[in-house]
Amino acid sequence: MKSSLSSICIGVFLSLFTTVRSQDATQILSKAIAVAGGGNYEKAIVHFNFRGKKYRSQRNEGVFSLERIQYSNNKQIKDVVSNRGLQRFVNGCETKVVDSLITKISDGVNSVHYFAMLPYGLDNKAVNKKLVGTSQIDKNEYYKILVTFDQEGGGTDYEDKFMYWINKKTYTVDYLAYKYAVNGGGTRFRKAINPRVVNGLRFVDYMNYKTDNLKAPLDHLDKMFETNKLQEVSKILLKNISVYLPKT
Repeated sequence: MKSSLSSICIGVFLSLFTTVRSQDATQILSKAIAVAGGGNYEKAIVHFNFRGKKYRSQRNEGVFSLERIQYSNNKQIKDVVSNRGLQRFVNGCETKVVDSLITKISDGVNSVHYFAMLPYGLDNKAVNKKLVGTSQIDKNEYYKILVTFDQEGGGTDYEDKFMYWINKKTYTVDYLAYKYAVNGGGTRFRKAINPRVVNGLRFVDYMNYKTDNLKAPLDHLDKMFETNKLQEVSKILLKNISVYLPKT
């Protein structure tokens, strides 16, 4: 009987401990979103340039539109991902997109907007978050939060895994890492640089690193970064950012 009671107590304790850790992750991410812009995300119209292409996003109470404009062979190509799905316009005229390209184009548009607006979206219902520990990078203390996605509502890359390092003092996302499965798979680690606030929203650029060790756990990448075991592959630079907040 004593053994049974002990097992029950241990089970209840572990259940409560897991719940508290889950709540901690939710609270930490909520603070990070508030610091970066909070409610402004839900009504902002944002423009920026990235690698020679123009991007625009607009949100209003669940209605959203994510755009990408590029030029090819003297043609303007505008891709729009919204609640209606994907639409493509060539020189202002809507054109049909073949089925085999819909996912590729949509993911390309979504991905740039996703990273540009982080940590916005990490409180989505399809997002699972877990506080997995803490660490120190460059003498700063961080919460380490693992993020995974439900299949329903998690997008086509729902199997990807992310790790966010959130500064304990400022609640800013200073580092992130992710594993992806497309094109043979890979791992990336990003360091946020050049933080700036544009009309109420915080934006950063990134130094982008990789490791050829695909088995390296995400929560080990901070130590690999500190010991120079990651390779720099690119810089993620947003240019000409503008934010318009409609008056309510």
